[in-house]
Amino acid sequence: MSGAVGREPVFPTRQSLGLMKAKLKGAEVGHSLLKRKSEALTKRFREITRRIDEAKQKMGRVMQIAAFSLAEVSYAVGGDIGYQIQESAKQARFRVRAKQENVSGVFLPQFESYTEEGVNDFGLTGLGKGGQQIQRCRETYARAVETLVELASLQTAFLILDEVIKVVNRRVNAIEHVIIPRTENTIKYINSELDELDREEFYRLKKVSNKKQRDNAAADAEILAARQKAAEKEAQNGTADTSTVTNNEPEATDVLGEQEDNDVIF
Repeated sequence: MSGAVGREPVFPTRQSLGLMKAKLKGAEVGHSLLKRKSEALTKRFREITRRIDEAKQKMGRVMQIAAFSLAEVSYAVGGDIGYQIQESAKQARFRVRAKQENVSGVFLPQFESYTEEGVNDFGLTGLGKGGQQIQRCRETYARAVETLVELASLQTAFLILDEVIKVVNRRVNAIEHVIIPRTENTIKYINSELDELDREEFYRLKKVSNKKQRDNAAADAEILAARQKAAEKEAQNGTADTSTVTNNEPEATDVLGEQEDNDVIF
């Protein structure tokens, strides 16, 4: 796989090698972090999937009970109870607020249901007949709406996590199978080129050193030959001078000989 991704178009220098090594280290660190992030998101995704399944099963049971409860109310009241409630209700007692949860840098919206105290516009509904069934039906539908809000929160988080996990996995695969192998191939290329340059430089220095040694040997030989010639000339000149001095020197007299000395007059 690494041979198929090629390398970066860089000039093989020491500086480029340092930059590529720094890039490789950053890619490895980023791959590790993204891998951990993907694992954390996948773990949360599986948990949300399990909770969605439980919430849907709970929703089915609650809606079944609520439907039977509405049928009981309709039978007990005998009229359109939904129209009466809509006419009497002025404010919503059951409300929803939203907040965010941070999961490995991903903000997941969470919907939380609550009941507004002091708001009960249809408290007198069913005063004539069917009041108990109406209250029971209202509580059943309140639980149904709570389950629906929980399911909506889980479904929203499910969709967001699904998209984020796809993006993170694409980045992890791109770093693992493209960026890191390409950077490693570039580092290998730069190292090979630098080694080749070092070998060429060593060969050049060796040739230069050999040439300098030959030049120095030749110069030493020339100096030695010149010294020998100078020494021969000096030797020849010294011999000639000695013979000249010997021929021009007067004969020596014998001081202790039997010759007569001159008188000394004081």
